[in-house]
Amino acid sequence: MLIPHDTRIALDIVVDLVNTAAERDESPKGDELGDVPSLYTFVQKCNISDVGELRAHDLKAVREVRSRFEEVFAAPDARGAAELINRLVASAGTTPQLTDHDGYDWHVHYFAPGASVAEHLAADCGMALAFMIVAGEQERLRRCEAPGCGRAFVDLSRNRSRRYCDSRTCGNRLHVAAYRARRREAAG
Repeated sequence: MLIPHDTRIALDIVVDLVNTAAERDESPKGDELGDVPSLYTFVQKCNISDVGELRAHDLKAVREVRSRFEEVFAAPDARGAAELINRLVASAGTTPQLTDHDGYDWHVHYFAPGASVAEHLAADCGMALAFMIVAGEQERLRRCEAPGCGRAFVDLSRNRSRRYCDSRTCGNRLHVAAYRARRREAAG
């Protein structure tokens, strides 16, 4: 699947944002967007451009956008995902503009000049998700199948077979556990 560079970056940001949420399982991980300084850290880590001073209302708005993105990953079909994405992108006041900043070639930003960080995320990341729906690739928006994980990821494997957020951690952990179980069974 051919994905333009800026769309790939936006998909990575969506995944990173969704994965900042507190785990729903027995894991002790809390919300990684617990305060405004953690939002600044997220913005810097993801290299999100055109973000001014952040305040508590920005944190609240970004958490709401994150919640909408979580719903897209959980949508049972493309039509449901499309409805969610349409509402999200419309709420951001999308204003497509060509830009070539920070050493990147020409690409499109969908957020309006002066947009809040939440509007920026909703517009650019929402459009990246929209492109996945248009390409008929909604099933590539997945959650890790490893017990106790559930992290979001975009399956960009050629045959759409990826099951784990990270094959080195979740995938290896399950393979090692299965190997050990087989060894115990063979020995017992």
